[in-house]
Amino acid sequence: MAEVTLNDGESLESALRRFKRKVQQEDIIKDVKKHSYYLKPGEKKRIKQALARKRLRKKMRSMQQS
Repeated sequence: MAEVTLNDGESLESALRRFKRKVQQEDIIKDVKKHSYYLKPGEKKRIKQALARKRLRKKMRSMQQS
């Protein structure tokens, strides 16, 4: 849980910037998106395999260009 305390003389904008940075560092948004809907185990497996194929194609493309 990201928490930011407002320091003396600190503007609300700078505290908001610190909060956003903290949320981004803790990957809270990624976790919320991941748990926002349910995926069946088979769907998770298909998505994982598709991402692996995509990474492999990208790696092979960069090797061919070298």
